[in-house]
Amino acid sequence: MKRISLIMLFAVLSIANTFAQQALFGNKPLVSPEINADKTVTFRLYAPKAVTVQVTGDFLPKTTVQTPFGVQEADGVADMKEENGVWTYTTPNALAPELYSYKFKVNGMELLDPSNVYRTRDITSFVNIFIITNEKGDCGDLYSVNNVPHGNVNRVWYDSPTLGTKRRMTIYTPPTYEAGGKYPVLYLLHGAGGDEEAWPALGRQAQILDNLIASGKAKPMIVVMTNGNANCDAAPGEWHKGFYTPSFMGHNEGAQPKATTEEAYKDVMKYVENHYRVLKGQNNTAICGLSMGGYHTYAISKLNPGKFGYIGLFSAAIQMGQSNHGNDINSALKADDKTAAQLKALFAAKPKLYWIAIGKTDFLYDQNKTYRQYLTENNYPFEYFETGEGHIWKNWRIYLSKFATMVFK
Repeated sequence: MKRISLIMLFAVLSIANTFAQQALFGNKPLVSPEINADKTVTFRLYAPKAVTVQVTGDFLPKTTVQTPFGVQEADGVADMKEENGVWTYTTPNALAPELYSYKFKVNGMELLDPSNVYRTRDITSFVNIFIITNEKGDCGDLYSVNNVPHGNVNRVWYDSPTLGTKRRMTIYTPPTYEAGGKYPVLYLLHGAGGDEEAWPALGRQAQILDNLIASGKAKPMIVVMTNGNANCDAAPGEWHKGFYTPSFMGHNEGAQPKATTEEAYKDVMKYVENHYRVLKGQNNTAICGLSMGGYHTYAISKLNPGKFGYIGLFSAAIQMGQSNHGNDINSALKADDKTAAQLKALFAAKPKLYWIAIGKTDFLYDQNKTYRQYLTENNYPFEYFETGEGHIWKNWRIYLSKFATMVFK
């Protein structure tokens, strides 16, 4: 009896091993996505029992959805056609160079593409990704891993006396860092729901900097990517709170932090300046961020006049919290003597660049428009860059790509 049981166990293990080997060496798997010669893209999914299958992604015409922040754009949806259990969709037109994201919907339920191992997380959502590139230097090429010298990306823990915790951040050092010398520093901030992994994973920060530095378009620099959630020590699953579900504003449980992110940012800068070979001073220090990180950039820079020579607001939430003036930042600042004085001191220190970038359909567009009005009326110099579309990583990758070529010149 014991011998029979052992034989059955061996048979089960053999079958399991056979399936595992087939996954590696067996029948040719479905190719999805397939980038065709004409730059159209074909998606495939084997789902013989499915009733409906769709693909949704940022390469499709946008739809609109109602959110707590008002009506916003959402990824489009396209129906897939079935033949012999394989559902297929091919884009009707060639896709422009870009990094794209997508997922499937099977009978209304979201599903990642099992044929595509490349995927990223944005808060609680996972999506598959692929890149289209046509020529050297286009967006797709800039976001790709190319045969150029690579910088290092490290996760480091630092003391934050202001918050009373040890926290984690991600730091990029350029390809030439190990050879010696000192380097300027760019502090790069994420948006709400993000963490110190957002810019490396979703923003393609290392690929962008590697490629820009290799082409001579950007100076070699250290890039510091912090966790902007004062109630979190690190990304989900990377600190003592364990495997909690991330939220739009970080970790919602437990006591309120002892200070704000902008108040505690001095701890970040102290660690970087003490542990890395950095060039100090306003002309060697830059800060930029997207959405909530744009607000943190706005707040940190006005709390530290003369510290940052280059300041970038990407789709920035200029007004965090409630305001009687709504999106009219011009009127809000005219009624706020303290903040107006801080901005006056900031611009009196003469930063080399104050750069504002946003998409035409971004839900924060009006905030940024009225903020620009305030800056103009007070003769505070700034540069403005506008793109299409809204509050999306597609725009933020573009903004980083441009801002990185403008700093430390």
